[in-house]
Amino acid sequence: MPHLKIRDTEIFYIDTGEVDSKQTIVFAHGLLWDHEMFMPQIEHLKKDYRCIAFDFRGQGQSPSTKAGYDMDNLTLDTLELIEQLVDGAVHFLGLSMGGFIGMRLAIRHPKKLKSLMLLETSADAEPEQNKPKYKKLCFVAKWFSIGGAVNKTMAIMFSQSFLNDPSKKALKTEWEQRMKKLNRWTFGRAVEGVIHRKGVYEELHTINTPTLILVGEEDVATVPAKAEKIQGAIKNSQLKRIPAAGHTSSIEQPELVNQHLTEFLQAV
Repeated sequence: MPHLKIRDTEIFYIDTGEVDSKQTIVFAHGLLWDHEMFMPQIEHLKKDYRCIAFDFRGQGQSPSTKAGYDMDNLTLDTLELIEQLVDGAVHFLGLSMGGFIGMRLAIRHPKKLKSLMLLETSADAEPEQNKPKYKKLCFVAKWFSIGGAVNKTMAIMFSQSFLNDPSKKALKTEWEQRMKKLNRWTFGRAVEGVIHRKGVYEELHTINTPTLILVGEEDVATVPAKAEKIQGAIKNSQLKRIPAAGHTSSIEQPELVNQHLTEFLQAV
């Protein structure tokens, strides 16, 4: 599988490479996950778009580094990946942490984006009241086991509708097992990079890129009010709510997410 040399690390990525690179979608995953969270979307879209999905440093199949997990460094990693793989601008889809990166690209490097799709994300800094619980999860994961943090983390990442749906039991178990395989040292570094990020809300008015915002109606990590706030600040943006979904709608409600993405991309 391909890795790309980027700055001080190597980044794992997949590339369908089946259509004109002028219509390329780049997928950026959420904290603690990897490119696999977008496979339902890639399978749906790859017939019409070149789809590139990558793993942020220290997550998925990208190796760990001692530093570089803050949002500014991850944005630079992502920018270089785009510049190395694509000749021109891309459609950019980011979920949660990937959305933090997408907004920073749209603000600082607008010519690199044709459109922006933001799922379950926020333009604000992490609320102070959230930091202690995330730091506690990092402590448990680092000094005891990732398994000890799984249940509480799953309750943040997924909706209660998903977690309590008997028909989703196998899918729930699959993603629990994925979480248990996380590197316990990298877990903390990645979380620290997210919880200590600076907000970019005051800069959103500079974004002119066509923007779609999706949010799970049961998202407790970045509540729907956060999505409404982003929509109110970005010109030429639209907001869609995803029922029975939490912070990971690409997995929880893939068909509905795919429908909204297709409609948006066709309009763009």
